[in-house]
Amino acid sequence: MRSRCEICGKGAAFGHNVSHSHHKTNRRWMPNVQRARMLVKGYLRTVNACTRCMRTQRKHAAS
Repeated sequence: MRSRCEICGKGAAFGHNVSHSHHKTNRRWMPNVQRARMLVKGYLRTVNACTRCMRTQRKHAAS
């Protein structure tokens, strides 16, 4: 599964691990993407969504 949210488009972020001696090595921050059934534009769909979008959707559904 690709680590990209189908709702907001959030993907991997890149940067460096920095050691005590300030030696930099590459690293990645991966989004927490889950497969979930959600209401998207009025239709129930199975999407790869980040947990932030799932939480926001749940908050809007409650109101």
